[in-house]
Amino acid sequence: MHSTHARRHFAVLVAGALLGAVAVLTPGAGAGAQASPKQAVVPSGATRSPMLTPGIRVGDLLFLSGQLGGRDSTIEGQTKQALENMKPVLDAAGTTVDNIVKCTVFLTDVNDFARMNEAYRAFFSAAKDPPARSTVVVAALVRAGAKVEIECIAAIPK
Repeated sequence: MHSTHARRHFAVLVAGALLGAVAVLTPGAGAGAQASPKQAVVPSGATRSPMLTPGIRVGDLLFLSGQLGGRDSTIEGQTKQALENMKPVLDAAGTTVDNIVKCTVFLTDVNDFARMNEAYRAFFSAAKDPPARSTVVVAALVRAGAKVEIECIAAIPK
């Protein structure tokens, strides 16, 4: 009998702990619930996608979704277009290219690195301090013919 009572007591404790965890993790739960710290940034006239948001603002940072470079067949053209595609999202968040602090470049061919780098450098040529960057070679990108995808993080001035 003692063993059954101990198991029942343990089960009640576990259930209580799980319910408490669910209350803490559930948005809007609890007396001190706060609004989400993230805010969607969608340029005027842009179509919302159920899969991704063009930008997410968290505090003074803007996280931009990866951009592909249009239908240009050259790595230089695709790189320039991918970076240009970020400008409307930056503008909608109240920031500019000058405030990009980090970029990640995804390339499908390591042999395109030097030419991508030239187009990237030209885009950021006016920047006193170009953004930090990582470049990763990947097997493929989501659109056939895409050679480069670029995502960035930007600061939003106060």
